[in-house]
Amino acid sequence: MEDQSLLLQYMGDTPKLRIIDFFLENRESDYSKKEIIEYTGISKTTFYKVWDGILEFEFLKTTRKYGKAQLYALNPDSTLIQKFKDLDNELGKQSMKKALEEPIPAH
Repeated sequence: MEDQSLLLQYMGDTPKLRIIDFFLENRESDYSKKEIIEYTGISKTTFYKVWDGILEFEFLKTTRKYGKAQLYALNPDSTLIQKFKDLDNELGKQSMKKALEEPIPAH
């Protein structure tokens, strides 16, 4: 991942948070496990170590099958996901407020 999101900067860059953050940033689509691994930059071994925990807390929902692959999307009904969205939004507001308060350098 090139630039860390505010959520990862604030909460820490862990495999579970990378997956949740990825889906928060890509709310409108569904993805296969292979795509999630590729886009988050998590190793396959690490991904499978944390995957059951992601599903256990219902952060994601299964959407459809594409060939042999099962696709997953953010679970909008999850109260935990709502809290992550709220935190993400608040971090964005705080970051914007801080940026507006900084003086603009003279050229």
